[in-house]
Amino acid sequence: MGKLILIRHGQSMWNKLNVFTGWVDVPLSEEGVYEALEAGEMLKDISFDAVFTSVQIRAIETAMLCLSKNRSGKTPVIFHESGKMRDWTEIYNDNIKEAVIPVYQDWHLNERYYGKLQGLNKAETAAEFGTDQVHIWRRSYDVPPPDGESLKVTVERTIPYFQDVIMPLVYAGKNVLVSAHGNSLRSIVMKLDKLTEDTISELEIPTGRPLIYELNGSDLLKV
Repeated sequence: MGKLILIRHGQSMWNKLNVFTGWVDVPLSEEGVYEALEAGEMLKDISFDAVFTSVQIRAIETAMLCLSKNRSGKTPVIFHESGKMRDWTEIYNDNIKEAVIPVYQDWHLNERYYGKLQGLNKAETAAEFGTDQVHIWRRSYDVPPPDGESLKVTVERTIPYFQDVIMPLVYAGKNVLVSAHGNSLRSIVMKLDKLTEDTISELEIPTGRPLIYELNGSDLLKV
């Protein structure tokens, strides 16, 4: 049976500061590093066939730190799909090729774009605009923050990529790790768990804690 493991990146330096991050490329905090390594301990006995991350460093760091604990003996290697990085990262040893976990990066898995909230402290923003308004910007399905993406727009870019690229591997019996962000993963969980536009607002995905799904017939069921 194929497995799908979703993990929200570990705590970032701006998570720690309670700052809206969105597409700003902020790395993990020290606590986030520990969270990623702890997740790796939980997943160390799963032999992964493919890994997908956003293009943002906190998701990439989380995947790589997590896989540093893996017992499969395989090496996670970022696969570049265009340009000189594709041409000049060719592996010429067949035995080594067989012992590689391909890691793919794609912007469709990026965090929700927070627009003009990016870099603002969340508590200070709530004090300025009101707690209710900030809650609507953060948790409603179809109301975007100023000049940003709503969750609905995030769903519209994340789910087609998930269905077209990631799910065929799981249906083929592969074990797949997806390291991404609170809102891109909320989009995926909404699809998998058949959540409504109302109930998705209540879902909070914690940092660094894997969500494990197993293929059962044509359905992916949370373990």
